[in-house]
Amino acid sequence: MSFRAVLEVDDLWPGEMKGVIVGRVKVLIVNLDGRLFAYEDRCAHQGVALSDGKLEGGTLTCSAHQWRYDLSRGIGVNPTCAALRAFPVKVEAGHIQVDVDDAA
Repeated sequence: MSFRAVLEVDDLWPGEMKGVIVGRVKVLIVNLDGRLFAYEDRCAHQGVALSDGKLEGGTLTCSAHQWRYDLSRGIGVNPTCAALRAFPVKVEAGHIQVDVDDAA
């Protein structure tokens, strides 16, 4: 695993999300009540950036066609067959770090 720092932990408050680029991979970082999640910043439907969507509680709605995801599990709410590609994420020395090495 090769973790890379993407954000300072203080730059992503609970209830916020941000799109970042790690290497050549677009990644969505989400803070749900202090728990961090990292997913490919891409809707399973048509590849639209999820970072353009709307986060309400733990549910993210895609801006294009309203597909909804449970971000605590990375799975679809509507439709339930959808899933997001998750990446390992951790906090070290005040930085949020993500490993996307298996994404190439």
